[in-house]
Amino acid sequence: MLRACQLRAGLPIPKLSSLSTIPSLFSFSSHSKIHTFSSPKPFHFHSPSSLPLSPFTSIMPPKSTASYSAGSSAVEGGGEREILVQHLLVKEDDQKLLLDLQQRVARGEDLSDLAVDHSICPSKDEGGMLGWVRKGQMVPEFEEAAFSAPLNKVVRCKTKFGWHLLQVLSEREESVLKDIPPNELHVKFQDPTFLEEAQLIDVREPEEVATASLPGFTVLPLRQFGTWGPEINTKFDPQKDTYVLCHHGARSLQVARWLQSQGFRKVYNISGGIHAYAVQVDPSVPTY
Repeated sequence: MLRACQLRAGLPIPKLSSLSTIPSLFSFSSHSKIHTFSSPKPFHFHSPSSLPLSPFTSIMPPKSTASYSAGSSAVEGGGEREILVQHLLVKEDDQKLLLDLQQRVARGEDLSDLAVDHSICPSKDEGGMLGWVRKGQMVPEFEEAAFSAPLNKVVRCKTKFGWHLLQVLSEREESVLKDIPPNELHVKFQDPTFLEEAQLIDVREPEEVATASLPGFTVLPLRQFGTWGPEINTKFDPQKDTYVLCHHGARSLQVARWLQSQGFRKVYNISGGIHAYAVQVDPSVPTY
């Protein structure tokens, strides 16, 4: 659960800038009021400048035009779903501003632009983007409104923090993030098609890789995130199984979580890292 006015954060990464924070929409209850109105202007995303490590971190969705359709949407097949949400927040007693913003949205102004100018949520710096969320992560009032809202319809709801104008931009089946033990990875290596079909990423530093490495891994040093992070969706296919490796499994878990937030559907963190692989599976791999 998130605390008040904080984004749910993953493990911190040394030497990288900290995550932006957003108000917590989590674990508080109050009666909510929900109204809908349309917003026909295409969405514009304000991309983050730091490495996000949470399912609330944002990815760029396809540009969408606000819809006039009624009824909530559902992922084909009826499975669990995640939704991509942006919002703005105003104080409960600021009714004049709330009414003005509603009218501006109804006239076609972009919710993300209004968030930058008027929201009191720190997510305003990202155009109000909250990122991909699933049920159980938000306060009940916000969750009820978000998961009931038609796709691209702007919705108003009230929580402990004030009035929210929110918009669900996209939805998808819940993604997979799992640990895979070294022995299971070794079994996969025995399949000649594995290296062709899977994506393998080693986030250790070059000097570590020079000491010990496994075949087929692309080296993306975590300290160089700024050089490869913005291009991750062009260098790798989010629909393919993706395996992440480091020394002991901590850095790889951070990156695995981030990849999940960027839309990668199946991400596997190699538990224990290359050290566990060397000790448990292949003694010929050096330890350090």
